[in-house]
Amino acid sequence: MRAAAEIIFCLSAAALFYTYAGYPLLIAAVSMLRPRSVRRREVNLSVTMIVTAYNEEQHLRAKLENTLTLDYPRDLLDIIVASDCSSDRTDEIAREFAARGVRLHRQAIRLGKTAAQNAAVEKARGEIILFSDATSLYEAGVLRAMMPNFADPTVGCVAGRLIYVDPANSRVGRGARSYWSYETFLKKHESRACSLIGASGCLYAVRRSAYVPLYHEACSDFIIATKMVEQGLRAIYEPNAICTEETNERPDNELRMRVRIIAQTFTDLWRHRAMLNPFKSGLYGLQLFSHKVMRYFVPFFLLSIFAASAILASSSLFYRGLFVGQLAAYAGALIAWLLELIGVRSRLLAFPYYFVLANLASLIAMYQFLRGERYSRWEPIRDRLQTRA
Repeated sequence: MRAAAEIIFCLSAAALFYTYAGYPLLIAAVSMLRPRSVRRREVNLSVTMIVTAYNEEQHLRAKLENTLTLDYPRDLLDIIVASDCSSDRTDEIAREFAARGVRLHRQAIRLGKTAAQNAAVEKARGEIILFSDATSLYEAGVLRAMMPNFADPTVGCVAGRLIYVDPANSRVGRGARSYWSYETFLKKHESRACSLIGASGCLYAVRRSAYVPLYHEACSDFIIATKMVEQGLRAIYEPNAICTEETNERPDNELRMRVRIIAQTFTDLWRHRAMLNPFKSGLYGLQLFSHKVMRYFVPFFLLSIFAASAILASSSLFYRGLFVGQLAAYAGALIAWLLELIGVRSRLLAFPYYFVLANLASLIAMYQFLRGERYSRWEPIRDRLQTRA
């Protein structure tokens, strides 16, 4: 029993280390030792921005005003609001901007975000399709920063830099910002080494000629990178193209959002499992496996480490210390959740709280995927503006 526990502990600890430290160090080394450059130059490309929305009356007006102030030739910018059968004033607000060049596409049947994007792309006039959310605001120079990358014929997708803001200074917000800083580090080096494996859904642009219609349950901003690599193209990260978005404040909203995204990603990975083979897709396959598959299996590594150290704690001071440390971390996350219920916030407990929440989301999403549950429709689950008042 002890020998088996030690083997399980060592293998799980090694997998956990590789996922959070080994892979980031590896991809950073590759990006520095063998970087893939991008041949950038100024180009004047027509752009269609597609803002996909479902019941976004509280955000859409500000989004469209923000879009109309972008530093880009107005005759080269086409704007479509793709409404997935919104039942509030989303469509009405979009029509108010018709005189300023905003077009409304309303789905006849509510089929979900990806289906709405597919339909809007068919009506696009631009050479480049820029996908955006109604809740994200862009810096004025976003398009000026992104377009030169498309001068390189090997670039099929350009993803911008998302900066989360947390005006409420919530525990979930602090955890999300820390997590996103780590993700941004990986995006930077994955882009330089080979290709991004996914984009931020609020800001990414694709060549119209390279866009392929996606199945409705796809996590479009994730799988778009794989669709580029399948065509011999790459997806790159442009850190100077910046947008901002507010984090969730409530843990239940953050959990639901992460469960939906991860469940969709499991579907995408399964449908494109051949791309996980490095003999077929090279370094990109290693990136997919390390960044996504290994990350989503972290809960199992954690459970194995916890169980093995519990078995070994009685006969080893080392394992006893590790076991107590894990108990303290999980107790901290539980205390943070209980404090959240009574409105008390603790900066110290933000990281263990968000770490547990993120891994719980992976477990739930995997369970849903294995049961055959699929997502296509989506509900806006970010905290509404009135809840911040």
